[in-house]
Amino acid sequence: MTIEILIFLLLLGIVIVLFTLDVLPIDVTALAFLVVLLATGYLNIEEAISGFSNKAVITIAVMFVLSQALVKTGFLEVVADRLSKVGNKNQLFGLAVFLVTVSIFSAFINNTAAVAIFIPLAIQLSQKWGKSPSKVLIPLSFAAIYGGTLTLIGTSTNLLVSSIVMDYQIDPLGMFEFTALGMIFLVVGTVYNTWIVPSILPSRAGISSLTRSYHLAPYLTEFKVSDGSYLIGSTCMKRSINEKYDITVLAIIRDSERFDTDIRNIELQKNDVLLVRGNLENFIRFREDEKTLFLTDVKMGQEELTGDESLVVEGLVPQKSDLIGKTLKDINFRKKYGAFVLAIRREGKTLKKKIAHIVIHFADTLLIFVPKSRITSIDDSPDIAVLQEHEIQLHKGRFWWLAIAIIPVIMLTAAFGILDILVASLIGMVILLIVRAITINESYGAINWTVIVFIAAFIPVGIVMKKTGAADILGTAIANMGGLFPARIAPYAIISILYLVTVLFSAVMSAKSAAIILTPIAIVAAQEFNIDPRPFIFAICYGASTCFMTPIGYQTNLMVFGPGRYRFSDFIKTGLPLNLIFWILATIFIPVIWSF
Repeated sequence: MTIEILIFLLLLGIVIVLFTLDVLPIDVTALAFLVVLLATGYLNIEEAISGFSNKAVITIAVMFVLSQALVKTGFLEVVADRLSKVGNKNQLFGLAVFLVTVSIFSAFINNTAAVAIFIPLAIQLSQKWGKSPSKVLIPLSFAAIYGGTLTLIGTSTNLLVSSIVMDYQIDPLGMFEFTALGMIFLVVGTVYNTWIVPSILPSRAGISSLTRSYHLAPYLTEFKVSDGSYLIGSTCMKRSINEKYDITVLAIIRDSERFDTDIRNIELQKNDVLLVRGNLENFIRFREDEKTLFLTDVKMGQEELTGDESLVVEGLVPQKSDLIGKTLKDINFRKKYGAFVLAIRREGKTLKKKIAHIVIHFADTLLIFVPKSRITSIDDSPDIAVLQEHEIQLHKGRFWWLAIAIIPVIMLTAAFGILDILVASLIGMVILLIVRAITINESYGAINWTVIVFIAAFIPVGIVMKKTGAADILGTAIANMGGLFPARIAPYAIISILYLVTVLFSAVMSAKSAAIILTPIAIVAAQEFNIDPRPFIFAICYGASTCFMTPIGYQTNLMVFGPGRYRFSDFIKTGLPLNLIFWILATIFIPVIWSF
């Protein structure tokens, strides 16, 4: 091993650690690594920017747009809702049908988009069946994950691997070449999700007890404007209540009248009751400084907050939300939506202090107190997915039917070799833009630029691995591991090793980065055995696309973490057995479907 290879592998190791620890955003880390490789001479400028013109990257970007056009129609929700109604008499069968529907849709559109759509429906179904949402949401995420293994476009990782193998003069991966093993995963996964997972998962607080599930009792209370209070004749804004005490007045009650809007400018009167969010320390300061009466025996729950004019809802921050990376104060949440955020839940923990200054992350869940007159401003926002029952219907905008038809047409033209997948996708996108089934601004917003920049910046790592000989060394090492087994079963053992290593990599870092690193190694290992590399390549594809055992292993797992009130251990208990089952299935069936 040369010094050049050793330094590169050391740098790569550091990057993997940074991915694992989430020190920086994943795209920033990838860009920084790209710059280091360019500055140190591992890449020339043409190689460094090659990822941004890569066929897979462009195809993934276009598929984001096509997925959004389909989502916009509401077609997915309508179909899933109709099919799930078969479970009114038989819950197990209904759950199985719902999960299969999710998996099939995930074969055609982005998995995170599918899960964002189906989380409210899953919660609605769980309520109808008298189940806790925690029994349904992990199965939903798992169904979307293995559903993505059904087709080439089911997950961006498949497209990425297909692009990498073409650089090695290997035929690209076919549209439905994944389907045989994907269907085995679908059947086994659905049985496991329907009958096993709900029995393992505990029942946790449902959507009907939001304030209790967020542990807000000590943070929600009432104050009475008593005789002699400085608030009398003034307003919340004039007294700078929020700035001085870091508390939020949610509503004002005056006799039988309740004010939920523009409360900062309402002139306060004696005996007004203020519904307030904050913490005990600030409550005490507010009481003493403003001479108010602290109704200590009143700790408000959801029932007290919710009335004829207001309600409490939970909202999920989706992947492409403009809220990500900003604080509630930055976006002026109160003014924009006419609502208050009571608490933020992240990875099972409720964040309550200095809530206006908390930077919003992907998959955060927000507990929102909102006037009923303003709920549509939140429900219609692409930045928040409201986790409550809502009307399910087709949105028949301009050429809505074309948005539904375009993806199947693209898949069929690509599958039969009529058009290249990128060409077909570009034609489909342009048609939808011309007929205004989706606007250009909606298209820009639909693309997950973090994913695009990350892939484009990290693809050159594969070039360096090939160029320096690092892939040869690591591939030979993998092949030598196969030498520990009898020659007849060595290739089978390598498939098993590659699948397992890929799953483990994907559990702590991006599946896409795992695929970029491991695909060249798999190809070299196959060359060492002088066999068709395709079985090894598909071991990488399936391993990278089926990580269930950690909430950070796949983005859909992170999305259901908050709404399901899950703990890290819930994913280990349910996901690890499924990963082991799929590992065995992959080891058995990959050599059968793709012979050596």
